[in-house]
Amino acid sequence: MGRLDGKVALITGGARGMGKSHVRHFVAEGAQVVFGDVLDDRGSAVAAGLGPESCRYLHHDVTSEEDWAAAAELAVSAFGRLDVLVNNAGILQFATIADMALADFRRVLEVNAVGCWLGMKAVIDPMTKAGGGSIVNISSIEGFTGAEGLSAYSASKFAIRGMTKVAARELARFGIRVNSVHPGGVVTRMIVDSMGSRDAGQGEAFLRAMPLARFAEPVEISRLVAYLASDESSYSTGSEFVADGGLLSGPGY
Repeated sequence: MGRLDGKVALITGGARGMGKSHVRHFVAEGAQVVFGDVLDDRGSAVAAGLGPESCRYLHHDVTSEEDWAAAAELAVSAFGRLDVLVNNAGILQFATIADMALADFRRVLEVNAVGCWLGMKAVIDPMTKAGGGSIVNISSIEGFTGAEGLSAYSASKFAIRGMTKVAARELARFGIRVNSVHPGGVVTRMIVDSMGSRDAGQGEAFLRAMPLARFAEPVEISRLVAYLASDESSYSTGSEFVADGGLLSGPGY
């Protein structure tokens, strides 16, 4: 513990799933955290359990520039600085290209890709004033490969992977590092719902393709995110960090 002592972090999508795990783990590692979501009851409950000295919650739609400005401002006003951004918020829509509505495709890109881009843009000034920082963008193994029914999700996650590399080059001059994390199957409601949308054969094939043959617990991803947020990863930027139980080491699923 103490890996993030003195750090102030902004985390999106923190009301449930991996985001909630990131919030709790960052606080346990010594960070002060501002986090947002659109699930206000759940987000407020998470913040109440951690206390105002360590954690603040606000309603945050990641597709809104105004909400991003408010989130960055809250971090600075509440805790004095901003050192870390975790672009975690995301949605998943399972449908084939033939069956997917254009509005649904655009919505996934707006939340997952545009929301990530807006977040990086929003933190440049406060991080620069703090002397630098670390941005961790949560992508997916779908940022490396595709799966049937995930055209929008995969497009958004490939986009995050590409934006991360561009941002790493642009922001290094300000002392800001930018990396992407690519989880495989994680035990969250989003993934469970997604697997339920596929037929049984696809779910079984997914597990068979993983050498570790199990889904990750959210905290296993949070530990990697915390490492990238910390000074221990000070020479890592523009890189992809995969946590997928070995899934991408083989021919796919």
